[in-house]
Amino acid sequence: MGFLSTVPATERLEAHPDHEHYISSTVYGSALAAEEIPRFEMAEEEMPARVAARFVHDELLMDGNPALNLASFVTTYMEEEAEKLMVENLSKNFIDLEEYPALGEIESRCVNMIARLFNAPLDNKDAEAVGVSTIGSSEAIILSCLAAKKRWQNLRKAAGKSTEHPNIVMNAAVQVCWEKAARYLEVEEKYWYCSQGKYLADPKEMIDLVDENTILVCGILGSTYTGGYENIAEISKLLEVKNKQLGTDVWIHVDAASGGFVAPFTNPNLLWDFRVPRVCSINASGHKYGLSYAGVGWAVWRNTNFLPKEILFTVNYLGAPQVSFTLNFSKSAVQVIGQYYQFLRLGKGGYRAIMTNLQKTADYLAEEVVRIQDGTMFELMCEMRGKGLPLVAWRIKADKHYDEFAIARHLRSRGWIVPAYTMAPHAEQTKLLRVVVREDFSRHRCEVFVRDLKDAIDFLDKTPSEIIQHLANASKNNAKQSHKSAKVKHHHEHDSLQAKHGKTHGVC
Repeated sequence: MGFLSTVPATERLEAHPDHEHYISSTVYGSALAAEEIPRFEMAEEEMPARVAARFVHDELLMDGNPALNLASFVTTYMEEEAEKLMVENLSKNFIDLEEYPALGEIESRCVNMIARLFNAPLDNKDAEAVGVSTIGSSEAIILSCLAAKKRWQNLRKAAGKSTEHPNIVMNAAVQVCWEKAARYLEVEEKYWYCSQGKYLADPKEMIDLVDENTILVCGILGSTYTGGYENIAEISKLLEVKNKQLGTDVWIHVDAASGGFVAPFTNPNLLWDFRVPRVCSINASGHKYGLSYAGVGWAVWRNTNFLPKEILFTVNYLGAPQVSFTLNFSKSAVQVIGQYYQFLRLGKGGYRAIMTNLQKTADYLAEEVVRIQDGTMFELMCEMRGKGLPLVAWRIKADKHYDEFAIARHLRSRGWIVPAYTMAPHAEQTKLLRVVVREDFSRHRCEVFVRDLKDAIDFLDKTPSEIIQHLANASKNNAKQSHKSAKVKHHHEHDSLQAKHGKTHGVC
């Protein structure tokens, strides 16, 4: 096979008529375009770099546009300067701090900035906070649960009590990573269940579930369903009483995956962080409202008492002793670098300005949604004006011959990716739509979305119910066929909380 050339194909053919596989950059494709590329097996021969890149690029054309993906909380925009820094450091393995000591310093600075943002009880301005960078909030939550389980076991052993049957108390509306954490660590899941019109955990009903085997109570700062904040302060107050009654020492972990970088700037007086007496650990996603690209989360603890020494590992084969507390070992350095850039670039003032602007855009969108058809069409499922995340969740309240899923399908024809889903277990009869307002969802783009939403409703109003049902069935059949073609069998899907109650996994 020949090498890439910028010489026109006709000239090369005349010079080398026997070379059939030269590839020209002046035409699309190559002789390889007529060949089948193996799907599940590596080819025997190598492929020119430009052709390989072109084939991968073409495969990715089927993906949606991230800027129009209003389902995801994950950051889809960073400045060119940040992207350049990240590209420059693609080859660095973050774990190798002996070789790359600056990375360790950067992580430490980020952890301390976040801990102070969350009001960690540090003795002085130079005190070191306790925390770690993770791949995302899923890893951070699993680590926090692991630390809590080990601490609980140590306390039970010291008291001569059984260490069997540990449990976690949480809202059934938690993100699926909490199910993973409980199942992977063999911890019982004790759920508070939603009911119609009641989607954030009732503090008293939550604490009533606590017993001597509870290792953690989970509080949510930013529900993936409605964006709401649970009352962490009240949960803490009631937990103090429950601990005294039971003679236990149960603490709260705050899942601030989405709200950790929002609430401090849009609702600074809200008590949810380490100012709350019973909060022992917090996770936050840097790749959500931390404004970094996907692949970075943070776990922070109140102090070292909540990190048992037996779950920390020391290795020295990289050149010097290093303490490790992560699920994986090697990982890219670029996400932590991107996070540090954002902290330096924006500061508190920049984050405050961005989050305030996002909330204003969300408020505008909410107002426009409820005005549709003179206020008879939709009702909001979220709290606005800084009382929750900058997102808009709503449901149809009018008597229509179509549902929220039909609206989402029609919006997709305009390029918008908007999730339609059922509410959490025990309230799954409620369907809703949700738009997450991110930094790149500008006011103008929001206005275009409102226009397309109104057009979708007008179209569906005029479309016979038989056609809408046909489109719904076709969509379901396509989804089933996609799963079959992927040849992926989820043998235990029926065991998950979401699958049991007919809910699609919350897009996060």
